Amino acid sequence: MRRMEFKMERTGLLKVGDVLNVTENKVARSYYYTLGNSFAMSGNYRSTERLKSTEGKVVDVIENDRGYYVTVEFDED
Repeated sequence: MRRMEFKMERTGLLKVGDVLNVTENKVARSYYYTLGNSFAMSGNYRSTERLKSTEGKVVDVIENDRGYYVTVEFDED
């Protein structure tokens, strides 16, 4: 299993257990990922760190002083 963290701009968009599609986007020499209909966005990843899955399950939603964060689990080794 692989876990990735995504930044969400406001609360209430996602909950633990939600299964969402993920879209890969390319910027210069890196990639970033968007959950569902732009609910949350990942940081940038190098090409060697690209995600292989197209769907993931929300396993945690937290709020801290920097905002809202979603942890998503993907079925890949």
